[in-house]
Amino acid sequence: MNDLIKKQLQDAQATMEKAILHCEAELTKIRAGKASAGMLDGIMVDYYGNPTPLSQVASINTPDARTLIVQPWEKTLLTPIERAIMEANIGINPQNDGIVIRLVVPPLTEERRKDLVKKVKEEAERGRITVRNIRKDANEKIKKLKGESVSDDEIKTGEAEVQKITDAYIIKVDKHAEAKEKDIMTV
Repeated sequence: MNDLIKKQLQDAQATMEKAILHCEAELTKIRAGKASAGMLDGIMVDYYGNPTPLSQVASINTPDARTLIVQPWEKTLLTPIERAIMEANIGINPQNDGIVIRLVVPPLTEERRKDLVKKVKEEAERGRITVRNIRKDANEKIKKLKGESVSDDEIKTGEAEVQKITDAYIIKVDKHAEAKEKDIMTV
């Protein structure tokens, strides 16, 4: 296979890998009724006037399946952390005892579980669309190589390889979504 086509295949695969990682990260943010530190990813705390990720100003522990404990490095951060969690609107009310902030994850109702599964399906579809767009871009780049000493057969082979890679990554997205759905529906 032509080196130019190999380079396009490697680029497409690397970009698809990033898309999978992003999809995984988004799926992790969807709450499954169990406490996990990942639920607090993306929450920014006002740290002396600078928005700072919560994980950089406090330790986050899960003593049991339904509780998160946020322990700030500095006592003065208790109120800003509590405010940031409330503003993030993650569906959990923080309880500040003056030393740590406790977050008790409420059990999911059947209706809420179905809503979360719907969110998982939407996120998985976004992941599949991203992978397909990467395939389209890779195929267009391969077709543009036609004039650069690349034969029609090599272009067809390259496009077939891109399709194989795409299929593999779509299966990965589906597996992640399936695992998350199972996690949500497990009572």
